[in-house]
Amino acid sequence: MLTETQTEFFHANGYLVVEDVVTPALLSRLRADFAAWVEESRLHEAAYGRISDGRARFDVEPGHSAAKPALRRVSSPAEISEAYYEAMAASRMVAAVADLIGPNVKLHHTKINSKLPRTPTKVDWHQDFPFTPHSNDDLVTALLMVDDVTDDNGPLEVLPGSHKGPIESLWHDGRFTGAVDRATTERCIRGAVRCTGKAGSVCLMHTRLLHGSAPNNADHARTLYIVVYSAEDAMPLCDNPLPSRHEGLIVHGEATGMVRGTPFSLRLPQKPKGASFFVQQTAALAGA
Repeated sequence: MLTETQTEFFHANGYLVVEDVVTPALLSRLRADFAAWVEESRLHEAAYGRISDGRARFDVEPGHSAAKPALRRVSSPAEISEAYYEAMAASRMVAAVADLIGPNVKLHHTKINSKLPRTPTKVDWHQDFPFTPHSNDDLVTALLMVDDVTDDNGPLEVLPGSHKGPIESLWHDGRFTGAVDRATTERCIRGAVRCTGKAGSVCLMHTRLLHGSAPNNADHARTLYIVVYSAEDAMPLCDNPLPSRHEGLIVHGEATGMVRGTPFSLRLPQKPKGASFFVQQTAALAGA
């Protein structure tokens, strides 16, 4: 699906934005399902619902209310929505990922991260690999834009080429913070590139790429459907932070039963006790 120029850009920079990976009809269904969940969230004052490990499926940020809903995370939405399952398993997004790490690709987990208009949620700078270490790093985080993503509604920001650098620690002073240290954060901010695009586009991101995002200061939402895929021969080294009955599903190619390892070292992550890793990052900022 991807051109040689696109694949070269991804491997050099660690990210790639591709337009129109889902049909307009599927995009409409994705939006409708999320809008229904936002309406449902008005009936709840705190995180609610359950995924398989007992944690909440729907996470709301502080200040959420019926009058001003602030649904920020839906965990494993492919379990409860045919549209989100289809986008994960049978859209052009899968073919694009296979061009980068294929031909055999499997699912690790799915989630929705949303920033409703003028809500304070931000994501501190980090790499995904220390959250979900595998025997090798052929993992791609696909961030499907359910809404238009603009410069002012909290877009993903990345540090190009950082996937070729070290695996940064997310542990500081004996605590798992879910974020890199201050010096690394400052370096990321200086070199940050914003990943914007129209709804239906996807940003494909290498698992070791440094990234973060700012709050949504606009009057329009920024909702991303995030799907983490791995090469079929990459074996997880710790529990999935968002367990699902679909974990390990072969979405492209076939199962070979092979395991491939590459050299690296890192400290294993701490699995979130709350509804999402936002809780970990917030606690770290508060010094908890």
